[in-house]
Amino acid sequence: MYKDHYVSVIIAAAGMSNRMKSNINKQFIYLKDKPILAHTIEKFQMCKYVDEIIVVAKEDEINYCKKEIIKRYRFNKVTKVVRGGKERQDSVYNGILALDERASIVLSHDGARPFVKVENIVDGIKGAVEYGACVVGVPVKDTIKVVNDSNNIDNTPKRDLLWSAQTPQCFKKEILMEGYRKAIEDNFLGTDDSMLVERLGIDVKMIMGSYDNIKITTPEDLIIAESLARDREALYRRKEFALQNR
Repeated sequence: MYKDHYVSVIIAAAGMSNRMKSNINKQFIYLKDKPILAHTIEKFQMCKYVDEIIVVAKEDEINYCKKEIIKRYRFNKVTKVVRGGKERQDSVYNGILALDERASIVLSHDGARPFVKVENIVDGIKGAVEYGACVVGVPVKDTIKVVNDSNNIDNTPKRDLLWSAQTPQCFKKEILMEGYRKAIEDNFLGTDDSMLVERLGIDVKMIMGSYDNIKITTPEDLIIAESLARDREALYRRKEFALQNR
């Protein structure tokens, strides 16, 4: 069902990393054997349905990204590394402008989400083809409270209706481009790409992701990420051992 679709991925890696309290961009911090961004790109490189990857980086980090990430790890699906903007929305838009003209399905993903699973990427592509727009996410586990300006609880939404949105967020190209066109026209700044599409009155399907698909933003997140990386490595070794001893 994917052979008629050219699938492009925009990986946003131009964040400021202020909350990480690090002297380097969080995307370039090493997690186990390689930088976080390399782990992230690797997942999309592995997905056979992905045709091109566009990385959006800070202007002064573009050359470093090309040399130490793209070239070093031989990510041949990365066709361009483009300059980021002031906000994430600006950065993704720069990625949209760099898309191959053949692109029909576009996925946007956070560079600091290295634990996305290939099967979730495939599900997202499938969802974009079937529904036009979809978001990978997970149901929230905590009770959520809505508070007013005085920090008093205003209401408690029904928990089984609440999901935590992740990435990739996946769209037919024309839908995403229309969402951005309308946002620019209205001078509207959203918190994710889905929000821009929702403003068009288009239904966005939520599809099940993984609780492991965390965004590494703070030093505490990095500790969790290191634990997840160790667990995944141990699982891989157990599978390899089992195959060798069948």
